Amino acid sequence: MGKDSEKDTADQNEEKPDISKPPESPLSDASAEKAMQGSDSDLDVEDPGKAFAGVMGAELYLEACRLMEVVPVSHFAQNLTKPYINLNHHGLGPKGVKAIAIALVSNATVTHLELEDNHILAEGAKCIAEMLRENCSLRELNISNNHLDTEGAEAIASLLLENASYLHTLQLSGNSFGEEAASCLADALMSNYQVKELDLSHNEFSEKGGQLLGQMLAVNTTLEILDLSWNHLRRKGTVAFGTGLKGNAALKILNLSWNSIGNEGAQALAEALKVNSVLIHLDISNNQINNEGAKKICKGLKVNGTLKVLKMANNLLTVEGATELVGSVRKNPNSVMEEINISNVLVNETFIKLLELAYQTRPELDVIYGEVEGCVSKIPKQHPNAMKVIQKYLNEHNLRLWDFFRKIDKDGNMKIPVSAFRRAMMQQSNIQLDRVQIAELVRKLDQNQTGIVDYSHLKEQKSAQKPVKEEMEEKV
Repeated sequence: MGKDSEKDTADQNEEKPDISKPPESPLSDASAEKAMQGSDSDLDVEDPGKAFAGVMGAELYLEACRLMEVVPVSHFAQNLTKPYINLNHHGLGPKGVKAIAIALVSNATVTHLELEDNHILAEGAKCIAEMLRENCSLRELNISNNHLDTEGAEAIASLLLENASYLHTLQLSGNSFGEEAASCLADALMSNYQVKELDLSHNEFSEKGGQLLGQMLAVNTTLEILDLSWNHLRRKGTVAFGTGLKGNAALKILNLSWNSIGNEGAQALAEALKVNSVLIHLDISNNQINNEGAKKICKGLKVNGTLKVLKMANNLLTVEGATELVGSVRKNPNSVMEEINISNVLVNETFIKLLELAYQTRPELDVIYGEVEGCVSKIPKQHPNAMKVIQKYLNEHNLRLWDFFRKIDKDGNMKIPVSAFRRAMMQQSNIQLDRVQIAELVRKLDQNQTGIVDYSHLKEQKSAQKPVKEEMEEKV
Protein backbone atom coordinates (compact mmCIF):
# COMPACT_ATOMS: atom_id res chain seq x y z
CA MET A 1 0.00 0.00 0.00
CA GLY A 2 3.10 2.29 0.02
CA LYS A 3 2.72 5.60 1.78
CA ASP A 4 -0.94 4.90 2.53
CA SER A 5 0.07 2.34 5.17
CA GLU A 6 1.63 5.08 7.24
CA LYS A 7 -1.64 6.94 7.63
CA ASP A 8 -3.77 6.77 10.74
CA THR A 9 -6.08 3.72 10.84
CA ALA A 10 -9.29 5.64 11.49
CA ASP A 11 -8.56 8.18 8.77
CA GLN A 12 -8.00 5.48 6.16
CA ASN A 13 -11.05 3.46 7.12
CA GLU A 14 -13.32 6.46 6.95
CA GLU A 15 -12.54 7.11 3.26
CA LYS A 16 -15.68 6.68 1.19
CA PRO A 17 -14.89 5.75 -2.41
CA ASP A 18 -17.33 3.62 -4.36
CA ILE A 19 -17.16 0.15 -2.80
CA SER A 20 -20.20 -1.39 -4.43
CA LYS A 21 -19.24 -2.23 -8.02
CA PRO A 22 -21.24 -3.55 -9.67
CA PRO A 23 -24.04 -1.61 -7.87
CA GLU A 24 -26.44 -4.53 -7.68
CA SER A 25 -24.04 -6.63 -5.58
CA PRO A 26 -21.70 -4.82 -3.17
CA LEU A 27 -19.85 -8.06 -2.43
CA SER A 28 -19.84 -9.40 -5.96
CA ASP A 29 -16.06 -9.44 -6.03
CA ALA A 30 -16.08 -11.61 -2.90
CA SER A 31 -19.00 -13.87 -3.69
CA ALA A 32 -18.44 -14.33 -7.42
CA GLU A 33 -16.63 -17.55 -6.61
CA LYS A 34 -18.28 -17.86 -3.17
CA ALA A 35 -15.27 -15.84 -1.99
CA MET A 36 -13.47 -18.77 -0.44
CA GLN A 37 -14.03 -21.90 -2.52
CA GLY A 38 -10.90 -24.02 -3.01
CA SER A 39 -8.70 -23.05 -5.95
CA ASP A 40 -5.09 -23.35 -7.01
CA SER A 41 -5.10 -19.88 -8.53
CA ASP A 42 -2.46 -17.45 -7.36
CA LEU A 43 -3.57 -14.17 -5.81
CA ASP A 44 -4.05 -11.57 -8.49
CA VAL A 45 -4.91 -8.09 -7.30
CA GLU A 46 -6.16 -7.21 -10.77
CA ASP A 47 -8.94 -9.83 -10.42
CA PRO A 48 -10.63 -9.78 -6.98
CA GLY A 49 -12.54 -12.99 -7.73
CA LYS A 50 -9.29 -14.86 -8.30
CA ALA A 51 -7.54 -13.02 -5.50
CA PHE A 52 -9.96 -14.41 -2.93
CA ALA A 53 -10.18 -17.94 -4.28
CA GLY A 54 -8.77 -20.51 -1.87
CA VAL A 55 -8.09 -17.90 0.82
CA MET A 56 -9.72 -18.24 4.23
CA GLY A 57 -9.99 -16.57 7.62
CA ALA A 58 -7.47 -13.95 8.65
CA GLU A 59 -5.52 -14.35 5.40
CA LEU A 60 -8.65 -13.54 3.42
CA TYR A 61 -9.34 -10.50 5.60
CA LEU A 62 -5.81 -9.16 5.16
CA GLU A 63 -6.06 -9.59 1.38
CA ALA A 64 -9.44 -7.81 1.36
CA CYS A 65 -7.93 -4.94 3.36
CA ARG A 66 -5.07 -4.71 0.85
CA LEU A 67 -7.50 -4.46 -2.05
CA MET A 68 -9.74 -1.97 -0.20
CA GLU A 69 -6.65 0.00 0.82
CA VAL A 70 -7.55 0.06 4.51
CA VAL A 71 -5.47 -0.80 7.55
CA PRO A 72 -6.55 -4.16 9.04
CA VAL A 73 -8.10 -4.27 12.51
CA SER A 74 -5.91 -6.73 14.39
CA HIS A 75 -8.63 -7.56 16.92
CA PHE A 76 -10.89 -8.79 14.11
CA ALA A 77 -8.18 -10.85 12.41
CA GLN A 78 -7.22 -12.47 15.71
CA ASN A 79 -10.77 -13.40 16.69
CA LEU A 80 -12.24 -14.84 13.51
CA THR A 81 -12.37 -18.27 15.12
CA LYS A 82 -14.35 -17.04 18.12
CA PRO A 83 -18.14 -16.62 18.39
CA TYR A 84 -18.13 -12.98 19.59
CA ILE A 85 -16.36 -10.02 17.99
CA ASN A 86 -16.74 -6.43 19.21
CA LEU A 87 -15.64 -3.74 16.76
CA ASN A 88 -17.70 -0.86 18.15
CA HIS A 89 -16.18 2.62 17.73
CA HIS A 90 -13.34 1.55 15.39
CA GLY A 91 -13.85 4.16 12.67
CA LEU A 92 -14.15 1.50 9.98
CA GLY A 93 -16.06 3.48 7.36
CA PRO A 94 -17.69 1.81 4.32
CA LYS A 95 -14.44 0.37 2.95
CA GLY A 96 -13.36 -1.04 6.29
CA VAL A 97 -16.67 -2.79 6.83
CA LYS A 98 -16.61 -4.17 3.28
CA ALA A 99 -13.31 -5.91 4.04
CA ILE A 100 -14.89 -7.37 7.16
CA ALA A 101 -17.96 -8.48 5.23
CA ILE A 102 -15.78 -10.25 2.66
CA ALA A 103 -14.03 -12.16 5.43
CA LEU A 104 -17.34 -13.26 6.94
CA VAL A 105 -19.10 -14.52 3.81
CA SER A 106 -18.31 -18.16 4.57
CA ASN A 107 -17.19 -17.82 8.21
CA ALA A 108 -18.89 -20.47 10.35
CA THR A 109 -17.78 -19.47 13.85
CA VAL A 110 -18.73 -15.83 14.46
CA THR A 111 -22.30 -15.70 15.80
CA HIS A 112 -22.37 -12.22 17.38
CA LEU A 113 -20.89 -9.14 15.69
CA GLU A 114 -20.80 -5.62 17.15
CA LEU A 115 -20.27 -2.80 14.64
CA GLU A 116 -21.83 0.19 16.39
CA ASP A 117 -20.62 3.72 15.64
CA ASN A 118 -18.37 3.05 12.66
CA HIS A 119 -19.80 5.50 10.11
CA ILE A 120 -20.44 2.68 7.66
CA LEU A 121 -23.25 4.60 5.91
CA ALA A 122 -25.71 3.03 3.47
CA GLU A 123 -22.80 1.65 1.43
CA GLY A 124 -21.62 -0.35 4.40
CA ALA A 125 -25.16 -1.56 5.12
CA LYS A 126 -25.38 -2.94 1.58
CA CYS A 127 -22.14 -4.85 2.09
CA ILE A 128 -23.38 -6.27 5.37
CA ALA A 129 -26.71 -7.28 3.82
CA GLU A 130 -24.96 -8.99 0.90
CA MET A 131 -22.67 -10.88 3.27
CA LEU A 132 -25.63 -12.06 5.36
CA ARG A 133 -27.21 -13.62 2.28
CA GLU A 134 -24.27 -16.03 2.18
CA ASN A 135 -23.30 -16.34 5.86
CA CYS A 136 -25.01 -19.10 7.82
CA SER A 137 -23.63 -18.51 11.33
CA LEU A 138 -24.34 -14.89 12.35
CA ARG A 139 -27.25 -14.68 14.79
CA GLU A 140 -26.75 -11.30 16.50
CA LEU A 141 -25.75 -8.05 14.78
CA ASN A 142 -25.40 -4.50 16.09
CA ILE A 143 -25.07 -1.76 13.46
CA SER A 144 -26.49 1.08 15.55
CA ASN A 145 -25.36 4.70 15.14
CA ASN A 146 -23.91 4.28 11.67
CA HIS A 147 -25.79 6.94 9.64
CA LEU A 148 -27.55 4.32 7.52
CA ASP A 149 -30.48 6.61 6.64
CA THR A 150 -33.29 5.47 4.32
CA GLU A 151 -31.02 3.82 1.75
CA GLY A 152 -29.38 1.71 4.41
CA ALA A 153 -32.78 0.78 5.87
CA GLU A 154 -33.89 -0.37 2.43
CA ALA A 155 -30.86 -2.66 2.12
CA ILE A 156 -31.59 -4.25 5.50
CA ALA A 157 -35.33 -4.43 4.79
CA SER A 158 -34.71 -6.29 1.51
CA LEU A 159 -32.69 -8.86 3.43
CA LEU A 160 -35.43 -9.28 6.04
CA LEU A 161 -38.18 -9.48 3.43
CA GLU A 162 -36.43 -12.39 1.73
CA ASN A 163 -35.72 -14.14 5.05
CA ALA A 164 -32.26 -14.44 3.55
CA SER A 165 -30.29 -14.46 6.81
CA TYR A 166 -30.21 -16.36 10.08
CA LEU A 167 -30.24 -13.25 12.27
CA HIS A 168 -32.49 -13.37 15.32
CA THR A 169 -31.20 -10.22 17.05
CA LEU A 170 -30.75 -6.94 15.15
CA GLN A 171 -29.85 -3.53 16.60
CA LEU A 172 -30.51 -0.52 14.37
CA SER A 173 -30.67 2.26 16.96
CA GLY A 174 -29.73 5.83 16.07
CA ASN A 175 -29.60 5.57 12.28
CA SER A 176 -31.80 8.55 11.33
CA PHE A 177 -34.62 6.31 10.11
CA GLY A 178 -37.75 8.29 9.23
CA GLU A 179 -41.09 7.52 7.61
CA GLU A 180 -39.70 5.98 4.42
CA ALA A 181 -37.50 3.67 6.47
CA ALA A 182 -40.48 2.77 8.66
CA SER A 183 -42.46 1.83 5.55
CA CYS A 184 -39.87 -0.54 4.09
CA LEU A 185 -38.99 -2.08 7.46
CA ALA A 186 -42.66 -2.60 8.35
CA ASP A 187 -43.30 -4.31 5.01
CA ALA A 188 -40.30 -6.57 5.51
CA LEU A 189 -41.21 -7.51 9.08
CA MET A 190 -44.69 -8.54 8.03
CA SER A 191 -43.12 -11.47 6.18
CA ASN A 192 -40.01 -12.08 8.27
CA TYR A 193 -39.99 -15.16 10.48
CA GLN A 194 -36.38 -15.01 11.69
CA VAL A 195 -35.82 -11.86 13.75
CA LYS A 196 -36.93 -12.19 17.38
CA GLU A 197 -35.30 -9.10 18.88
CA LEU A 198 -35.23 -5.69 17.16
CA ASP A 199 -33.90 -2.35 18.42
CA LEU A 200 -35.17 0.70 16.52
CA SER A 201 -34.69 3.20 19.34
CA HIS A 202 -33.30 6.73 18.92
CA ASN A 203 -34.59 7.12 15.36
CA GLU A 204 -37.00 9.62 13.79
CA PHE A 205 -40.22 7.64 13.43
CA SER A 206 -43.24 9.91 13.89
CA GLU A 207 -46.97 9.17 14.06
CA LYS A 208 -47.06 7.78 10.51
CA GLY A 209 -44.12 5.52 11.27
CA GLY A 210 -45.90 4.32 14.40
CA GLN A 211 -49.00 3.52 12.37
CA LEU A 212 -46.99 1.49 9.86
CA LEU A 213 -45.13 -0.44 12.54
CA GLY A 214 -48.38 -0.97 14.44
CA GLN A 215 -49.92 -2.58 11.36
CA MET A 216 -46.85 -4.80 11.12
CA LEU A 217 -47.29 -5.86 14.73
CA ALA A 218 -50.77 -7.17 13.98
CA VAL A 219 -49.31 -9.54 11.37
CA ASN A 220 -45.82 -10.48 12.61
CA THR A 221 -45.67 -13.84 14.40
CA THR A 222 -42.00 -13.98 15.39
CA LEU A 223 -40.82 -10.72 17.00
CA GLU A 224 -40.51 -11.11 20.78
CA ILE A 225 -38.59 -7.99 21.83
CA LEU A 226 -39.11 -4.55 20.27
CA ASP A 227 -37.46 -1.30 21.38
CA LEU A 228 -38.93 1.90 19.93
CA SER A 229 -37.88 4.24 22.72
CA TRP A 230 -36.77 7.78 21.89
CA ASN A 231 -38.90 8.21 18.76
CA HIS A 232 -41.91 10.46 18.09
CA LEU A 233 -44.85 8.05 17.88
CA ARG A 234 -47.11 10.30 19.95
CA ARG A 235 -50.86 9.70 20.16
CA LYS A 236 -51.77 8.43 16.68
CA GLY A 237 -48.73 6.20 16.40
CA THR A 238 -49.39 4.61 19.77
CA VAL A 239 -53.10 4.13 19.05
CA ALA A 240 -52.08 2.09 15.99
CA PHE A 241 -49.62 0.20 18.12
CA GLY A 242 -52.32 -0.63 20.62
CA THR A 243 -54.50 -1.98 17.82
CA GLY A 244 -51.66 -4.14 16.54
CA LEU A 245 -50.89 -5.36 20.02
CA LYS A 246 -54.43 -6.65 20.46
CA GLY A 247 -53.98 -9.30 17.81
CA ASN A 248 -50.30 -10.01 18.36
CA ALA A 249 -49.39 -13.41 19.79
CA ALA A 250 -45.59 -13.19 19.92
CA LEU A 251 -44.29 -9.90 21.40
CA LYS A 252 -43.14 -10.26 25.00
CA ILE A 253 -41.16 -7.07 25.67
CA LEU A 254 -42.11 -3.63 24.34
CA ASN A 255 -40.30 -0.37 25.05
CA LEU A 256 -42.19 2.80 24.10
CA SER A 257 -40.52 5.17 26.55
CA TRP A 258 -39.80 8.77 25.45
CA ASN A 259 -42.46 8.90 22.73
CA SER A 260 -44.90 11.53 24.08
CA ILE A 261 -47.80 9.08 23.90
CA GLY A 262 -49.87 10.96 26.51
CA ASN A 263 -53.17 9.80 28.00
CA GLU A 264 -54.70 8.79 24.67
CA GLY A 265 -51.77 6.53 23.93
CA ALA A 266 -52.09 5.08 27.43
CA GLN A 267 -55.75 4.33 26.77
CA ALA A 268 -54.91 2.49 23.54
CA LEU A 269 -52.36 0.35 25.36
CA ALA A 270 -54.84 -0.31 28.17
CA GLU A 271 -57.35 -1.67 25.65
CA ALA A 272 -54.64 -3.95 24.29
CA LEU A 273 -53.77 -5.20 27.80
CA LYS A 274 -57.36 -6.35 28.23
CA VAL A 275 -57.03 -8.94 25.47
CA ASN A 276 -53.30 -9.50 24.92
CA SER A 277 -52.09 -12.69 26.61
CA VAL A 278 -48.41 -12.64 25.65
CA LEU A 279 -46.81 -9.31 26.62
CA ILE A 280 -44.87 -9.56 29.89
CA HIS A 281 -42.84 -6.31 29.95
CA LEU A 282 -44.08 -2.83 29.01
CA ASP A 283 -42.01 0.36 29.36
CA ILE A 284 -43.94 3.62 28.94
CA SER A 285 -41.67 5.82 31.05
CA ASN A 286 -41.28 9.53 30.22
CA ASN A 287 -44.46 9.84 28.18
CA GLN A 288 -46.43 12.75 29.69
CA ILE A 289 -49.01 10.40 31.23
CA ASN A 290 -50.85 11.85 34.23
CA ASN A 291 -53.29 10.34 36.75
CA GLU A 292 -56.04 10.18 34.14
CA GLY A 293 -53.82 8.10 31.87
CA ALA A 294 -52.77 5.91 34.79
CA LYS A 295 -56.42 5.17 35.55
CA LYS A 296 -56.91 4.08 31.95
CA ILE A 297 -53.93 1.73 32.24
CA CYS A 298 -55.50 0.33 35.41
CA LYS A 299 -58.56 -0.81 33.46
CA GLY A 300 -56.27 -3.09 31.51
CA LEU A 301 -54.36 -4.23 34.59
CA LYS A 302 -57.56 -5.27 36.35
CA VAL A 303 -58.09 -8.10 33.86
CA ASN A 304 -54.62 -8.78 32.44
CA GLY A 305 -53.04 -12.06 33.47
CA THR A 306 -49.61 -11.98 31.78
CA LEU A 307 -47.90 -8.59 32.31
CA LYS A 308 -45.06 -8.89 34.83
CA VAL A 309 -43.21 -5.60 34.52
CA LEU A 310 -44.70 -2.12 34.08
CA LYS A 311 -42.32 0.85 33.91
CA MET A 312 -44.00 4.24 34.24
CA ALA A 313 -41.29 6.35 35.83
CA ASN A 314 -40.93 10.07 35.08
CA ASN A 315 -44.51 10.62 33.96
CA LEU A 316 -46.89 13.14 35.53
CA LEU A 317 -48.33 10.81 38.16
CA THR A 318 -49.03 11.72 41.78
CA VAL A 319 -49.80 9.44 44.71
CA GLU A 320 -53.38 9.24 43.42
CA GLY A 321 -52.30 7.53 40.22
CA ALA A 322 -49.82 5.35 42.12
CA THR A 323 -52.58 4.18 44.45
CA GLU A 324 -54.79 3.27 41.50
CA LEU A 325 -52.01 1.18 39.94
CA VAL A 326 -51.31 -0.84 43.09
CA GLY A 327 -55.02 -1.23 43.78
CA SER A 328 -55.75 -2.60 40.30
CA VAL A 329 -53.05 -5.25 40.63
CA ARG A 330 -54.15 -6.17 44.15
CA LYS A 331 -57.76 -6.66 43.08
CA ASN A 332 -56.92 -8.81 40.06
CA PRO A 333 -56.73 -12.47 41.18
CA ASN A 334 -55.07 -13.39 37.86
CA SER A 335 -52.38 -10.72 37.97
CA VAL A 336 -48.78 -11.94 37.79
CA MET A 337 -47.25 -8.48 38.22
CA GLU A 338 -43.73 -8.51 39.63
CA GLU A 339 -42.54 -4.93 39.21
CA ILE A 340 -44.13 -1.49 38.94
CA ASN A 341 -41.65 1.34 38.51
CA ILE A 342 -42.99 4.78 39.46
CA SER A 343 -39.68 5.88 40.94
CA ASN A 344 -40.32 9.63 40.69
CA VAL A 345 -43.68 9.63 42.53
CA LEU A 346 -43.83 11.12 46.02
CA VAL A 347 -46.11 8.85 48.07
CA ASN A 348 -47.68 9.04 51.55
CA GLU A 349 -48.30 6.79 54.53
CA THR A 350 -51.70 5.72 53.18
CA PHE A 351 -50.03 4.44 50.04
CA ILE A 352 -47.42 2.58 52.10
CA LYS A 353 -50.15 0.83 54.09
CA LEU A 354 -51.92 -0.23 50.88
CA LEU A 355 -48.62 -1.50 49.54
CA GLU A 356 -48.03 -3.59 52.66
CA LEU A 357 -51.44 -5.22 52.19
CA ALA A 358 -50.55 -6.00 48.58
CA TYR A 359 -47.21 -7.48 49.64
CA GLN A 360 -48.91 -9.86 52.05
CA THR A 361 -50.67 -11.68 49.24
CA ARG A 362 -48.07 -10.96 46.55
CA PRO A 363 -44.58 -11.40 48.03
CA GLU A 364 -43.02 -11.41 44.55
CA LEU A 365 -44.28 -7.85 43.83
CA ASP A 366 -41.81 -4.97 43.91
CA VAL A 367 -43.10 -1.41 43.62
CA ILE A 368 -40.36 1.18 43.10
CA TYR A 369 -41.52 4.62 44.25
CA GLY A 370 -39.95 7.94 45.28
CA GLU A 371 -39.78 9.47 48.72
CA VAL A 372 -42.47 9.12 51.38
CA GLU A 373 -44.17 12.43 52.14
CA GLY A 374 -43.26 13.72 55.60
CA CYS A 375 -40.44 11.19 55.99
CA VAL A 376 -37.76 12.79 53.85
CA SER A 377 -35.89 14.30 56.77
CA LYS A 378 -36.02 11.21 58.97
CA ILE A 379 -32.86 9.18 59.48
CA PRO A 380 -33.32 6.00 57.42
CA LYS A 381 -33.50 2.74 59.32
CA GLN A 382 -30.26 0.81 59.27
CA HIS A 383 -30.52 -2.73 57.88
CA PRO A 384 -27.89 -5.44 58.44
CA ASN A 385 -26.07 -6.49 55.28
CA ALA A 386 -28.21 -9.25 53.74
CA MET A 387 -25.19 -11.19 52.48
CA LYS A 388 -23.69 -11.27 55.96
CA VAL A 389 -26.98 -12.46 57.44
CA ILE A 390 -27.06 -15.33 54.94
CA GLN A 391 -23.38 -16.07 55.54
CA LYS A 392 -23.96 -16.37 59.29
CA TYR A 393 -26.80 -18.83 58.75
CA LEU A 394 -24.79 -20.96 56.31
CA ASN A 395 -21.78 -21.08 58.64
CA GLU A 396 -23.95 -22.12 61.58
CA HIS A 397 -25.48 -24.97 59.58
CA ASN A 398 -22.31 -25.99 57.74
CA LEU A 399 -23.85 -25.21 54.34
CA ARG A 400 -22.41 -23.74 51.18
CA LEU A 401 -23.74 -20.88 49.08
CA TRP A 402 -24.33 -23.39 46.27
CA ASP A 403 -26.64 -25.38 48.57
CA PHE A 404 -28.55 -22.21 49.44
CA PHE A 405 -29.25 -21.33 45.81
CA ARG A 406 -30.03 -24.90 44.79
CA LYS A 407 -32.77 -25.07 47.40
CA ILE A 408 -34.44 -21.99 45.91
CA ASP A 409 -33.95 -23.07 42.28
CA LYS A 410 -37.01 -25.18 41.53
CA ASP A 411 -36.03 -25.85 37.91
CA GLY A 412 -32.43 -26.70 38.68
CA ASN A 413 -31.05 -24.73 35.73
CA MET A 414 -28.90 -22.43 37.89
CA LYS A 415 -30.88 -19.35 36.79
CA ILE A 416 -33.59 -18.04 39.12
CA PRO A 417 -36.05 -15.36 37.98
CA VAL A 418 -35.77 -12.33 40.25
CA SER A 419 -39.47 -12.57 41.16
CA ALA A 420 -39.10 -16.21 42.23
CA PHE A 421 -35.95 -15.33 44.18
CA ARG A 422 -37.72 -12.42 45.89
CA ARG A 423 -40.71 -14.60 46.76
CA ALA A 424 -38.49 -17.36 48.16
CA MET A 425 -36.53 -14.91 50.30
CA MET A 426 -39.71 -13.36 51.69
CA GLN A 427 -41.00 -16.78 52.62
CA GLN A 428 -37.77 -17.94 54.27
CA SER A 429 -38.43 -18.86 57.88
CA ASN A 430 -34.79 -19.54 58.79
CA ILE A 431 -33.27 -16.33 57.39
CA GLN A 432 -35.12 -13.20 58.41
CA LEU A 433 -34.76 -10.46 55.83
CA ASP A 434 -37.09 -7.53 55.17
CA ARG A 435 -37.98 -6.07 51.77
CA VAL A 436 -35.25 -3.43 51.88
CA GLN A 437 -32.59 -6.07 52.49
CA ILE A 438 -33.97 -8.31 49.77
CA ALA A 439 -34.08 -5.43 47.29
CA GLU A 440 -30.42 -4.68 48.02
CA LEU A 441 -29.60 -8.37 47.65
CA VAL A 442 -31.30 -8.50 44.25
CA ARG A 443 -29.35 -5.43 43.09
CA LYS A 444 -26.08 -7.17 43.95
CA LEU A 445 -27.00 -10.52 42.43
CA ASP A 446 -28.50 -9.03 39.26
CA GLN A 447 -26.29 -6.01 38.67
CA ASN A 448 -27.10 -5.85 34.95
CA GLN A 449 -30.85 -5.95 35.64
CA THR A 450 -31.43 -9.02 33.48
CA GLY A 451 -34.28 -10.20 35.70
CA ILE A 452 -32.31 -13.37 36.45
CA VAL A 453 -30.16 -14.43 39.40
CA ASP A 454 -27.50 -16.59 37.72
CA TYR A 455 -25.44 -18.68 40.14
CA SER A 456 -23.92 -21.08 37.60
CA HIS A 457 -20.43 -19.74 38.38
CA LEU A 458 -20.73 -21.28 41.86
CA LYS A 459 -20.69 -24.77 40.38
CA GLU A 460 -16.93 -24.65 39.85
CA GLN A 461 -16.45 -23.15 43.30
CA LYS A 462 -18.46 -26.04 44.73
CA SER A 463 -16.19 -28.54 43.01
CA ALA A 464 -13.16 -26.73 44.39
CA GLN A 465 -14.73 -26.74 47.87
CA LYS A 466 -14.30 -23.00 48.23
CA PRO A 467 -14.99 -21.82 51.81
CA VAL A 468 -18.39 -20.17 52.18
CA LYS A 469 -16.79 -17.08 53.71
CA GLU A 470 -14.77 -16.47 50.53
CA GLU A 471 -17.84 -16.98 48.35
CA MET A 472 -19.91 -14.48 50.29
CA GLU A 473 -17.12 -11.89 50.46
CA GLU A 474 -16.94 -11.97 46.65
CA LYS A 475 -20.66 -11.18 46.46
CA VAL A 476 -20.51 -8.44 49.10
